[in-house]
Amino acid sequence: MGKEIAGNPNHLSLPDRSALRERVIEAIANTMDLYGVNHTFGKLYGVMYFEDRPMTLEEMKTSMNMSKSNMSYAVRSLTESQMIYKLDEKKERQDQYVAETDFFRTFQNFFGLKLQREVDVMLEGIREVIPDLTTMILAEHTTAQEREEALRDLHKLQHAEQYYVWLQGFVDRLREGKLYEQKSEIPEQQD
Repeated sequence: MGKEIAGNPNHLSLPDRSALRERVIEAIANTMDLYGVNHTFGKLYGVMYFEDRPMTLEEMKTSMNMSKSNMSYAVRSLTESQMIYKLDEKKERQDQYVAETDFFRTFQNFFGLKLQREVDVMLEGIREVIPDLTTMILAEHTTAQEREEALRDLHKLQHAEQYYVWLQGFVDRLREGKLYEQKSEIPEQQD
């Protein structure tokens, strides 16, 4: 479904740019859905990604045909993930938002936040349990079978703790932008 080129003797047509954008917006939404982001929120990010100007909640609501409450929730979620940003300047007393269009930074922000939460939750849980397991292992009244099972659990948790310490380093490098410092060396698509 393309647009006819005026004056073209072969009557060839070019693809409709808005249809092409819609395909990419849908791909963005599907991809974000894989990572636990609501499909509609992903679609909103995709719409904002292609906008060359900030958008108000009202404009987003109209563009997405969503209720104001759902739109507010979507914007809050995308803002917390640092995929969109609220601007300081307002338009007719309405907040304005703009999408982060650098996919490297989007990856850095989104996964940095998600992975940091995982590290925090898991290290806290592991580190709370290890002293009690150690006490159980060392207690005289612990049966041989309980001691053996507690030792097995302790080794698993110590291994998991090593992983989460490594993952913390990964998150730190991700947030500092050190994982993709070489992005300028990524080959450009040639036409």
